[in-house]
Amino acid sequence: MPTHRHLPAALAAVLVLAAATAACADGSGPSGTLPGPGFTGSWSVQRVTADGRSLAGPSAAHLGIEPTGSRTAEAKGNYGCNGFTAAVSYENGSAQSAVTVTPGSSTAMACEHMEFETVFAELLKGRLEVRRESADRLVLTAAGGGTVELTAKPPGADAPLTVTEWTVTGLISGDTAASVPDRAAGKAVFTIGPDAGVSGSLGCNRFSAPAAFDGPRVTFGPLTTTRMACTGPEGELERTLTELFGSGPLTWRIQERTLTLTAADGNGLTARAASAAE
Repeated sequence: MPTHRHLPAALAAVLVLAAATAACADGSGPSGTLPGPGFTGSWSVQRVTADGRSLAGPSAAHLGIEPTGSRTAEAKGNYGCNGFTAAVSYENGSAQSAVTVTPGSSTAMACEHMEFETVFAELLKGRLEVRRESADRLVLTAAGGGTVELTAKPPGADAPLTVTEWTVTGLISGDTAASVPDRAAGKAVFTIGPDAGVSGSLGCNRFSAPAAFDGPRVTFGPLTTTRMACTGPEGELERTLTELFGSGPLTWRIQERTLTLTAADGNGLTARAASAAE
């Protein structure tokens, strides 16, 4: 969904916890030893603390780790709105373990929880010390004393692609992403029905179109729309989406409640699934 930004060392931290838990369970090593290469996990970010500020994590803030070697891993997650990736390396320590996070890439949308995202991103880079407080709780401490509190949490179920109302939240252009302009926010909405027909709003005009699926790709047929004159941010959003939907096969991916549609040229969109309450 990326502009270069600082990434999560927290991920690596997770690695440490898993290893520590396994070691204590079988008596093979002390708390804080490193996890094996088979470790994977999903963690929610409960709180970040820095410079006298303590901020609770939004529900979307999370980390996921997949080992790539005996002492390396790939980290992916969400700062609370913007997604990120990072490269992680970790080390042993008799009393404490430490991880080093190398910044990767992230999206750069303007979001509701920007204060939290800024602090979180600033903390999750470079070398962090890891303290395991329980089998499902980690605290990461940065060089300046700031902390990130993590809690093990199974990832939420992915929203289904069809029969879900998707609200367009961002636009992707190659390696960058931007949020929908304020005046157009929440106005582009679409649903793919059980018959694979798509319908909704492009930001101003209503539309419908057939859709064909081929594995992770979806191709929209010709769009039928109403014919209101659309100007300003809504009109610009509508033109962008009309071009995207008509550009050929789009690769789709869903992570929990976020849908990404990407064309072959790197352009695309992100959309958010409506909750049950919505």
